[in-house]
Amino acid sequence: MSVLSLFRRHPDRRSSGRRVLVPFTGGELDPVVLAAAIRVAKAEEATLVPAYLMVIPLEYPLESPLQKQVAAAMPFLEAAELAGLRAGLEVDARVETGRTPTHALQRLWSAERFDRIVAPAPGFTPKELQWILVHAPTETLILRPDPAVEERALEAVA
Repeated sequence: MSVLSLFRRHPDRRSSGRRVLVPFTGGELDPVVLAAAIRVAKAEEATLVPAYLMVIPLEYPLESPLQKQVAAAMPFLEAAELAGLRAGLEVDARVETGRTPTHALQRLWSAERFDRIVAPAPGFTPKELQWILVHAPTETLILRPDPAVEERALEAVA
């Protein structure tokens, strides 16, 4: 997976199937949330779309790929892609930029269609989670993993 391919604004249109978006911030994607998104995508025979929401400070142009942030997100995007491929799913990982996580989501939602959204509660503020629920263009699941279950999810994804 190349860094440049992660920044494309429009998905590969050859796949006309359903799409399950898994947005995350801060360079981390909770393994419990990833495992849940994989289960949803498998049940719906959908493409898994893990998307890192990269916050670009005001002093930089909005389309600036900040190498440090991309480097922090890459291991999580690659792990999500590998887990999805192991589960037999099509995976379309990406990076979306914005001034805030919700701005990045808004940009992503305006450019692409998703059939389900599985958002991790960890990584978003309560205000951002509320915004996601109010503005999401489709059915949305916000998942706050039980720490006791996290260990089992790590084993299932690995």
